[in-house]
Amino acid sequence: MGQAGFWDDNQKAQATVAALKTVNSILKPLDEALAVAGDLEALEELAREDESLETDLAAETDRLENLVDALELTSLLSGTHDSCDALVSIHARDGGTDANDWAEMLLRMYSAWAAKHDCDVELLDRQDDAVAGIQSATVAIRGPWAYGYLKGETGIHRLVRISPFNSEGKRQTSFAAVDVAPEIADDDTEVEIDDEDIREDVFRASGAGGQHVNKTSSAIRLTHMPTGIVVQCQSERSQHKNRATAIKMLRARLARLEEEKKEAEQLARYKQQPKTGFGSQIRNYFLHPDQRVKDQRTGFYVGNFQSVLDGNIDGFLDAFLRWKATGAAPDAGGDDD
Repeated sequence: MGQAGFWDDNQKAQATVAALKTVNSILKPLDEALAVAGDLEALEELAREDESLETDLAAETDRLENLVDALELTSLLSGTHDSCDALVSIHARDGGTDANDWAEMLLRMYSAWAAKHDCDVELLDRQDDAVAGIQSATVAIRGPWAYGYLKGETGIHRLVRISPFNSEGKRQTSFAAVDVAPEIADDDTEVEIDDEDIREDVFRASGAGGQHVNKTSSAIRLTHMPTGIVVQCQSERSQHKNRATAIKMLRARLARLEEEKKEAEQLARYKQQPKTGFGSQIRNYFLHPDQRVKDQRTGFYVGNFQSVLDGNIDGFLDAFLRWKATGAAPDAGGDDD
């Protein structure tokens, strides 16, 4: 980074800076843990002679345990694409307007998580609903280990609440689907796309986006014939930009598909392991009759709904990584009615 002309190629420079942040996310905590361990050894010897230091000794011991736990968690991010940035797609499912509103709430939740972890968020595509919320949206979340941490969010998220869109105040159950895929670099030879395998459809954008977007055929839909994967983008006025974004989304989905195949082969012997993936329900969010959020796979439970929606989802992400590594869910209590 100190070389002359480093910033001449901004895209390459940004990739190098991102790689450095990923490496430092491991090395800095490791250096800190080693330093605390050295200080703890000296503090232990002093505490044998001065009992008043026992409180400091206990505090430093807890600090070292937390650092080691964090390093142990990072070591679980060993997947092929775990260090990649993440493309997070959210789709409203059953539940009508409530589902559209719920999908937008999830979009804000992941954006809030990204902000707390110093990640950049770029909106790649958004389709607003005519009444409220969104029909679907895709964002790129870029930061150290973004995909590794967020990949476990793939699946169906279920919300139970008193509907703000129902004049009778009835309880409503809404569903939204989340899909997380790794953002693959254009020069990554592991994911190749043949032009003859793609069917491209051009259409007029719908929903919000300004007069130009709505009146020109700038939206792009790509269908990957061998796999049946369909992606689309209509967020830009430029058809060329929309196609470039759609290709990026398709590469991400193909990389995720290949990763799922490898995981399925590795886990084939665990026949009773709960299903995960885009079509399976993974988490329940309750606002009525009481507040709670519980993960169906790990059992991890939080009693503060709003805190979770504010982006405090690290407990769920960590629990999933440990669950995937051990195949055993922690006993977190609570129910999943």
